[in-house]
Amino acid sequence: MDLNPPAFSTFTHDGLSIAYFDEGDPSGDPILLIHGFASSANVNWVYPGWLKTLGDAGYRVIALDNRGHGASDKPHDPSVYHPSAMAGDAVALLDHLGIAETHVMGYSMGARISTFLTLAHPHRVRSLILGGLGIGMVTGVGDWDPIADALNAPSLDVVTHERGRMFRAFADQTKSDRKALAACISTSRDLLSVEDMGRIDVPVLIAVGTKDDIAGSPQELAALVPDAVALDIPGRDHMLAVGDRVFKKAALEFLARVGQA
Repeated sequence: MDLNPPAFSTFTHDGLSIAYFDEGDPSGDPILLIHGFASSANVNWVYPGWLKTLGDAGYRVIALDNRGHGASDKPHDPSVYHPSAMAGDAVALLDHLGIAETHVMGYSMGARISTFLTLAHPHRVRSLILGGLGIGMVTGVGDWDPIADALNAPSLDVVTHERGRMFRAFADQTKSDRKALAACISTSRDLLSVEDMGRIDVPVLIAVGTKDDIAGSPQELAALVPDAVALDIPGRDHMLAVGDRVFKKAALEFLARVGQA
């Protein structure tokens, strides 16, 4: 683990202050990282070592705290958390930094946001890495109302739903704004269609832990995308797959292959 968070800056989009970091080699190929639900740029990308891994490989590494998360503004209005809106924050960050085209990597909710970004702005995305979300991108990832209930509960002690307890404990650990997260979870799960996935015209890597009971099959999602490969992350669940060595090695090999194309 790399426990030294980088310096963050902020910019304003859609009336919200969005926090981000811009690290690594300034002259390297840029890669934009989009974190998952109830997480943050530090929790998803710095502490598990992605910033170091990608920076050491020569990339310019950019990550934002999604609205409702980390050091960004945290509105309690569910209507502002649709994936298309959060993808808009990411594109606005690229504009703010003057980046015309980038690799994009997202985990879980961040994978959904990254896909919405790619479909809305295909000319901005060079390649796409989706972690922690497989066919659930299209078919859904189950009933998440208990997660919202868990986030709004007075304490973890009264939460009995297993997945609800997991996310409530995670939110408490990261000292998150639980009302903002409850608003986010209610509208951030917009689905994409089979036809949407077929319109993605960049190389895609889809990586999911073999013990992940949320994401759905990476192979089934990859079958819908013209230029996609699936990766099983052995023995990892949804929470632990993000920092796995197998995932990092595959991502670096994928990025190198795309860079040579």
